[in-house]
Amino acid sequence: MPPSRIRVHRRVLTALLAVGALARPAAAQAVLPFGLGEALRYEVRIAPFGTVGTARMWIEGPVEEQGIPTWRLRSEIEAGVGPVRGLDRTSSWLDPVTGGILRFEKTEDHPLSRGEERVRVDRTAQRWHDAAEGREGPLGAAVPLDELSFLYFLRTLPLEHDTVLVVARHYDADRNPTRVTIRGHEVVSTPAGIFRTRVIEMEVRDPRRYHGVGRIRINLDDDVCRFPVRIESRMPRLGVTTLVLAGWAHPPRYPGAVTC
Repeated sequence: MPPSRIRVHRRVLTALLAVGALARPAAAQAVLPFGLGEALRYEVRIAPFGTVGTARMWIEGPVEEQGIPTWRLRSEIEAGVGPVRGLDRTSSWLDPVTGGILRFEKTEDHPLSRGEERVRVDRTAQRWHDAAEGREGPLGAAVPLDELSFLYFLRTLPLEHDTVLVVARHYDADRNPTRVTIRGHEVVSTPAGIFRTRVIEMEVRDPRRYHGVGRIRINLDDDVCRFPVRIESRMPRLGVTTLVLAGWAHPPRYPGAVTC
């Protein structure tokens, strides 16, 4: 079989296995388009100021949470203009077998606002509780996600055809559903190189950050690992904020991690 066809078949098989892993419980961990040790670096750009900061996304683990081995998904964004700086740190404890989260934490420290979330998911009671804000409620999905793990979930979806998906997977029912539109291909130039990507557009419900419905545009690399090449969102007060892939880095704990 020609190498090009082998690559295509591998991509399709990986995507199908990954969707099964994140959509329902499985007896054993399936192949996912991401794994422990993956670490991505980004430039943060805000129109019309240009590059104003840096961002990282990486995966640590395994970490035990509620007696279950999980992958800790982490994100850190530091950006600002001049002395006005902001910092966002997010962590999500993902069960790679079921594809659902067990814990979610987020800290925001901006000049005009501060916030903290410390959410734990109770699978038995099918409820969530935010210790930082004292909020709680029934799970919005049997296999719940949060804003960070949802980004990884997108990487498992079949992207061969243009389509619209209505996904109700957020742990907080008030944040459901998310509308996901899979569009055509787009070539994106970044500091890490030039990539052929698939365009994903999302409409998310987040009253705190978007004052209603927010819109996010994501370019996923059109290859096996489907890492985010570009992430664009429109934020109140900041305007259009864009993360552009700058490179890869693997923590010393994971020398065997493979870069796509």
